[in-house]
Amino acid sequence: MKAVIAIGANIGNPKAQMDLAVALLREATEVLLVSEYFSTKPVSEIPQPDYLNAICIVESDLPALDLLSLLNGIEKSLGRERNEKWGPRTIDLDLIQYGSLLSAADELTLPHPRAHERRFVLEPWHSIDPEAILLTHGKIADLLEQLP
Repeated sequence: MKAVIAIGANIGNPKAQMDLAVALLREATEVLLVSEYFSTKPVSEIPQPDYLNAICIVESDLPALDLLSLLNGIEKSLGRERNEKWGPRTIDLDLIQYGSLLSAADELTLPHPRAHERRFVLEPWHSIDPEAILLTHGKIADLLEQLP
C-alpha cells in the first residue's frame, strides 16, 4: 500500500537527520518519492528554531500499526525525545495517509487529523504528487489554496 509520511526536524542537524531517516525508510520499505526539504516556521507558541519538512511516499505491505511502529523506531534511533507536545525535535515522522485506510483508533488516526490544515505537509506533498487527494478532505491543490 502507498503510505504518505511527513518528515520534520528543527534541532541538531535537521538535514542530516532527515537524510538518515529516509535512508532507514529505504532499508525497511520501498521509497517511491521524496520531496525537497522545505523550511517552515513552527506551528507552536513554544520558542524554537524553524523546521525542515519533507514528504516521503513509500510502498509497504506492513499493517498500519506496524508501519507506525517502524516510524517510531526510526525516531527513537535518531534520538527523538517526546518531552513537550509541539516542542522542538531531532526528528518527527508522521504517517499522514496509508492507502485508502480510515482509522479513528486511539493508537492511529488516518488520515492524519490535522494534515489538511498544515502547509508544511501539503506543500511538499503537492510538489511530488500534484494530483494527490487527502482522504476525507479532497485534493491537496484545493486544500493549499484554502490555507492562509
